[in-house]
This record gives sequence, C-alpha cells and structure tokens, in this order.
Amino acid sequence: MIQAVDRAVRILMVLQGARRMSLGEVAAELQLAPSTVHGIIRTLLAHGMVAQERDSGRYRLGPATLRLGNVYLHTLELRSRVVGWAEDLARRTGCAVRAGVLLQGDVVVVHHEPRPDGTRQMPEVGIVIPAHACALGKALLASAADQPGGAPLRGMTADTVTDPALLRAQLDVVRRTGLATEVEEAVIGECGVAAPLVDALGEVPGALGLVVPAGQWPLDPAATEALRTAARSISQELGARSWPPTPRELPAATA
Repeated sequence: MIQAVDRAVRILMVLQGARRMSLGEVAAELQLAPSTVHGIIRTLLAHGMVAQERDSGRYRLGPATLRLGNVYLHTLELRSRVVGWAEDLARRTGCAVRAGVLLQGDVVVVHHEPRPDGTRQMPEVGIVIPAHACALGKALLASAADQPGGAPLRGMTADTVTDPALLRAQLDVVRRTGLATEVEEAVIGECGVAAPLVDALGEVPGALGLVVPAGQWPLDPAATEALRTAARSISQELGARSWPPTPRELPAATA
C-alpha cells in the first residue's frame, strides 16, 4: 500500500457527507500530525478534490469529486437499467423510488426518482445511509458475505434496529420473501420497502426501493407488487436466471 495515497483517500472519506472540518479536526480524526495532513490537503486542493471555505478556512470535498462520482454513476450498468423502470414505478405507485449499492456497511443512492406529485423534493443521488437502518440496505445485507456481528449498531432514530440479533432475524425474512422494510429507522417520518436486484452470477449488485411519508404507511399491496415486478424485470435484464436471489449458506456472524 502506498502511504501517501492511503492518507489522501482517508482524508476524502473523513470529509464525505458534506462535512466541513478544520485542519486540526481532520488530523485528529486520522490521528496524524497536522503538518502531514496539510501537505496532502494542499495537493488535493490543487486538483479540486478538496475545497477551502474563505470565511472559516474549513475544508470540504471539492467539485472534482462530484465530477468523478457522476462519471462513475453513469457507467454503472445497474443505474442504466434502473432509470426507465424507476420512472415508471414512481408514476404507477406515487412513491419516490431509490436505487442503491452497498459500500462498506452503508448504502449509496445511485438513482432517485422523486414522487410525481409536484412537491419540492431534494435530489438524493449520492447520499449515504447506514445499511442496517434502511430498506435498501437490508435488501442488500441479506445477500452480503459479511453479516452483522455482535456489536451494537448505530441508531439514527428511536426506531432504528440496533440489536444485531434482531437485524439478522429481519434479514432471514428478506431472504425468504425478497422484500425488506423499514419504518422511520433512518429518517423520522419516512418509511420504505425494497427488493434486491440480481445479476447473471446470482449476485446482488444493488437494490430498488419505494420511499413514502409515514402517514402513507403501510403501502397498498399493489405498490409492493409493482416493486416486485420492476425488481424482477431489471434482474432479468441484468442476466439473472431467477428472482428473488436463491438463499445460500452464509458465514456465521462474528462478535
């Protein structure tokens, strides 16, 4: 591993999620000397990967990371397959539609189709949500090689499932039914249901989900069935031979 590259990547990871941090805060987070961090940040600034705020002097992710992210998202076969189906699914159900992929215990939203009701909604592509706290994440974790261990999970709201044993029980249900749900676990007032997307190798590269205000939960069965149909169809386009994914023997969780 090249140390300078590793440290640059770690700095970018620390600044993810719209965080704005001082040099000292970044150094403390990474347990590195401020002088070491300063040299790397100056290089990242020169390439637009990091930006510095004029008024506060704090650092944040720069515009170059967004450009790289958009290039990556647009090259994803998964996203290209999802776009048309997500638009149709939103129109048929009246729900917002998200597609996401798993990244180190989190879900990254790679496509977002807003509710077709004309209300103002924030774009969600690129947001990161703890996998255990959202329906998309549970749909992905159910087929992941790394299963939840014994350590308590981070709570996002009072309803987040933080008990690994309870989460594992929920994932068993996902494997049997092909659907995952969450009720105000990631965001208060928001609920969701999601289904895994399967590729030609039988792997689960992503998940597709519906998101609704808590006042509209539970969903009409017709909306859930529309989600199943879309997930099955996208999986077929990805080369899957069957949907939902075939349950397989998973490694035992570790504490």
